[in-house]
Amino acid sequence: MNFRRLCFVAGLTALASLAQGQVAPHPALAVAKSVNRTWTPPRTADGHPDLQGVWSNNNATPLERPKELAGRALLTDQEVAAMKKKAAELYNGKGDAAFGDTIFETVWASLKGTTAGPHVKAANEFDSGTGDYSSEWIVARDWDNRTSLITDPPDGRMPPMTPEAQKRRAATFAASTHPAAGPEDRGLSERCITFGSPQLTAGYQSYTEVLQSPHAVVVMTEMIHDARVIPLNGGPHLPSTFHQWQGDSRGHWEGDTLVVDTTNYKSKAFMSMSSEKLHVIERFSRTGPETLQYEITIDDPDTWTKPWSLMIPLRSSDHPIYEYACHEGNIGLAGILAGARAEERAAAGSSNQRPK
Repeated sequence: MNFRRLCFVAGLTALASLAQGQVAPHPALAVAKSVNRTWTPPRTADGHPDLQGVWSNNNATPLERPKELAGRALLTDQEVAAMKKKAAELYNGKGDAAFGDTIFETVWASLKGTTAGPHVKAANEFDSGTGDYSSEWIVARDWDNRTSLITDPPDGRMPPMTPEAQKRRAATFAASTHPAAGPEDRGLSERCITFGSPQLTAGYQSYTEVLQSPHAVVVMTEMIHDARVIPLNGGPHLPSTFHQWQGDSRGHWEGDTLVVDTTNYKSKAFMSMSSEKLHVIERFSRTGPETLQYEITIDDPDTWTKPWSLMIPLRSSDHPIYEYACHEGNIGLAGILAGARAEERAAAGSSNQRPK
């Protein structure tokens, strides 16, 4: 794909300590290390590693290490095999789907005979009230030995939030529990604006396409087809008065690693809680024929008390990314607002019928 078309597409669309005791190396990880010693990444005409293609994030590893696994950075091979088997039993297309970290939490709880988080209603049921997607519609997850995507802090959990951020989060939650007066009262994703940047969603429309030229790289996510055109010309960031949902990205090569520095975010652009001081460093490295190592460092002094980092191993995919078409099929928002008005009418009617 030439660079003109690359820009056209962009314009149209938008990872410590081991577990206690001896743990045998994961065979897949051992193979990967062996490949890394001999494998040479393909290169573009200008000599840099070729990162182009579609990359999937279907990792089952949770973002934060569950409290039940505190002090354990890795599962044993036997535990991973048991997790994969149990996941296949629970999410076999006959029950509701599960999303995010609930899959790891639910499978671990099911194996141990304990109770998963309060948001998980049953082993194979995400929402016991209204139901949800059938698990038939959800892609199988990729399992490895890690117990968290977060690599720093070493405990595998996000640092504490600042008092200001705690207030923002509380306000956002409070607003979500009241009937929305209009679309602006609902979240950014519901309004088809953005799912945030960088995107950490796994197993649900969680594919990324990378295109590159000597002068720029485009990173396009499947969810809401957000696209970033990342210049490689060494230029400065935009003035600090400019803020964007995807931020302002600038890239450069450090050896065979693409490093992307992003500032100038709008408030709540990341995880719906970040501030305008958010600063993100991303590192993209080819580590094998089918793997793109994606490392992220989050630095937002107004939201978290210190920076934190994670690593997601993206896998090559032969499947193309199709149009998300969020606005075109966004009938849910109309239903949400209609339901809010119906709740208000019902409340008003109940109030009028009360004896004075």
